Amino acid sequence: MAAPPVRQRSQGNVSLTIGDFGGRSRVRDLSEAGPLRLRFPNVGDGTLEGIQVNTAGGVACGDHFETVLDLHPGTAFVLTTTAAEKIYKSDGPTSTIVNRATVAAGATLAWLPQETILFDRSRLRRRFEADLAGDAGLLVVELVAFGRTAHGERLNDAMFEDVWRIRRDGHLTYADTLRFDGPIEAMLARSAICGGARALGTIIDLSPGAESRLDEARALIGEAGQEIEAGASAWNGHLAIRLLGPAIGSLRVHVARFLAAYRGTPMPRVWQT
Repeated sequence: MAAPPVRQRSQGNVSLTIGDFGGRSRVRDLSEAGPLRLRFPNVGDGTLEGIQVNTAGGVACGDHFETVLDLHPGTAFVLTTTAAEKIYKSDGPTSTIVNRATVAAGATLAWLPQETILFDRSRLRRRFEADLAGDAGLLVVELVAFGRTAHGERLNDAMFEDVWRIRRDGHLTYADTLRFDGPIEAMLARSAICGGARALGTIIDLSPGAESRLDEARALIGEAGQEIEAGASAWNGHLAIRLLGPAIGSLRVHVARFLAAYRGTPMPRVWQT
């Protein structure tokens, strides 16, 4: 086969620093490059919320996107995305998404992007890294749709790698790597992997006291009914939840309900559109 043509690819970067100004969290420094942008809507309760926008409309063929967050002591920030992130088919090159966060003492970050949709023949390598102070709080959710189920799409050949590395006070406290490469549809059908599920959700809470909320989390995920399979466990000071669904729509609805109840506050407005 002929080598794929060399193309000009998207290179998106966002770097954001949140500082404390008179007891309120505010943007201290922001830089944007390429198609990545951050917008800050007015939220009724005064919460500082950022909505990340990819003006390129998706990710494909070797695109690279990187987001770096730095939360100063005592600050709070909620990050979400304007819509689902679509990973289009590639003729060879692998796209990368790198997300990094530093959360200082007493600060809290809620990382709540909308779902990632993998198209057939897509290739994505994604990495999430966080460095937390001893009493910092971090809540992360990631949803992945394996193919566009409404279109009857199947991932017969694709690659998806998802790496998580989270440290507290410089020590690794959570590490996870998920990798699919090849006929993902057949892999998902295996009972030891996804049992035929087409959507995957991960929720990690590394906030102070998260481990003690295990029973509460299990009660909330138990409200999903038989359509969603979910399990929760807690160790090493954090809470981890995995969810599987037949399609992204039903999984997304349940995760949004869970997070609203678990956080005690409504989801960002873009989740409701």
